[in-house]
Amino acid sequence: MPPTKHRLRKFRFDRPQQIAALLLLLLLGQCLWVIGHKILSENDYEYARCGREMWEKPSPLAGYFTSCGNIHDGTLAYRAAGLPLTLDRIFAGQASTTSTWEMRHELSHINLLLRLPFVFAALMLGACIWWVTRRLYGNTGGYIALTLYCFSPSIIAAAVYPNNDIWAAFGVFAAVYTAIGVSHAMQGPRKKWRPRIVLLTVVLGFTAAAHISAFAIALLLTVCFMAYLAEGKRAYLPTLLIVWVLGAMLILLASYGFRPDAFSYVFRSEAAKVGFSFEPAWAFFSNLSNAGLAIASAGALGLYLATRRSRYFGNTAPLIVGLLLMLLVTTGIQSTPVLWAVPFLLAFVSGVFADVLETHYRPWFLWITGGLLAAQVALSLASLPLLTR
Repeated sequence: MPPTKHRLRKFRFDRPQQIAALLLLLLLGQCLWVIGHKILSENDYEYARCGREMWEKPSPLAGYFTSCGNIHDGTLAYRAAGLPLTLDRIFAGQASTTSTWEMRHELSHINLLLRLPFVFAALMLGACIWWVTRRLYGNTGGYIALTLYCFSPSIIAAAVYPNNDIWAAFGVFAAVYTAIGVSHAMQGPRKKWRPRIVLLTVVLGFTAAAHISAFAIALLLTVCFMAYLAEGKRAYLPTLLIVWVLGAMLILLASYGFRPDAFSYVFRSEAAKVGFSFEPAWAFFSNLSNAGLAIASAGALGLYLATRRSRYFGNTAPLIVGLLLMLLVTTGIQSTPVLWAVPFLLAFVSGVFADVLETHYRPWFLWITGGLLAAQVALSLASLPLLTR
């Protein structure tokens, strides 16, 4: 029997994938430990209550949902927080009038249900970081990036309470590297463009639903990287830009229940106002719990500047984006763009370290890398009790 021309690509779960899965399980374990020692706060209750109203009885007026108050950043976190509770209420046969506060006393697992979507977002972001860094820098780069990610207190903190920042971080990272993937795909047959273009549209839409500033930044970076990489295909960029903007706006409108009045509030508020400041980056790197990552970042930057081997697009792109997001502040509303920068920072560190580990300095640099990773693991575990407060 002659071999078939096209074969399905077999899913592989070999040693690299097993190690990555183990690291993500360790991240999950840390998140569950923190959740098990946290109590439902007033902020958690507000997200859950507002999210349930969006799913069960949406009545948006002038940009806000009944008693939710003004939603300044995006609806995604509210919907994510409320969806598991709404589904649990339906399966439990409870009336829609059952309040979140009553559910809190009736369901012992409401604390977990409320936070699971954000843990899921952190795990998805980790898987995305692993896929990108392993593809760019090999198994070594993937291990370095994923280890630093899974033992990052800032990531764990963002994964255990309702917030839009963890979703925005995932959206910006996925959008940038999907855009780079689209640029490379455009050098091949057209049938490979469409799935990536659709995927990028969906990613931008969910990013807009999380934070309108994150969407604007992701869209700007998408256009810049595609204009740089899509040689010979730049004429398609205006059309693709229209598709991405319209598609993202449609998803954003859907997140507001297709109510134009509520949808328009995003553009009438100050959610998209941004500025620049060194304070968030200083606060992040001066935090003792991030010492391992801070030292690794400083070392990677020094190696990048000192060695020509490390100065190529795969390392330069995450460095530029990471620096931009590290200095960004949203002046209209409260958010943490420095968290959006962490995935790009990890990609940069893993790329530079992977380059050095391919040189004759590999033996002693392995000890340095291992020491930094071990230090970050220890600091992360030691900081877990602080995250329960």
